[in-house]
Amino acid sequence: MRRGADPAVFKDPHQYDVINTQANQRGMLLGRLDAWGLPKTSQKQPMAWMSHDMDYRPHDGSLMPGMATNTEMDKLRKATGKGAEVLYLRLLTAHHQGGIDMAQGAADLAEDSMIARLAEGMVRGQQSEMKLMADMLKARGASTQR
Repeated sequence: MRRGADPAVFKDPHQYDVINTQANQRGMLLGRLDAWGLPKTSQKQPMAWMSHDMDYRPHDGSLMPGMATNTEMDKLRKATGKGAEVLYLRLLTAHHQGGIDMAQGAADLAEDSMIARLAEGMVRGQQSEMKLMADMLKARGASTQR
């Protein structure tokens, strides 16, 4: 836990739910790839499967939109108190937006109804979590902007 930070931000039971939900979703997707006989890794750029051009260029350890950079993670490790809370919530909000974009892309392209439903559920879940984080940021007098 960050010195001087509100435990509700870093130790909230909600975080446990997020971690377990994402682990279950990942397991379902990996299971589908296995059932289809498809590889679980690729030499292609991250997000290449999304049938549109991405302006994002990997940099400073951030491979895709929403992924924090090494510099941002270093700042978070050094941050304390309210500054740590705000930075963490902003980074996690950006991470969730990247997840929404990816899940919506999967839902739009899915030919398998189970994958489409799973992706649509991911979008709704991430949007709900983003609202919670926006409320937490507002309570700290901050916006969601990184």
